Amino acid sequence: MIHPDPIISCELPVIQRIIQDETWLEGERRGCFVMAEDPLVQEHVCQVIFRIGWELRQSIMEQLAVNPEAAMQSMKEPDSKRAA
Repeated sequence: MIHPDPIISCELPVIQRIIQDETWLEGERRGCFVMAEDPLVQEHVCQVIFRIGWELRQSIMEQLAVNPEAAMQSMKEPDSKRAA
């Protein structure tokens, strides 16, 4: 999803990855499938975002200031391309 605020648009893929990671971790803790909507997963996601939110925003703002086109393009690429 593209948001009118480019910083939020860049943050969304990172937040989605945090949700995926925390869902997987909670599933590992419990030893069964867990949905992203699980209250404990949501609590952990919020804790991570509270912990890294300021640094994430500063990092994205710096990237946008240096090279706005590259920063916007990297957020549109699928995870598989970014990891390569």
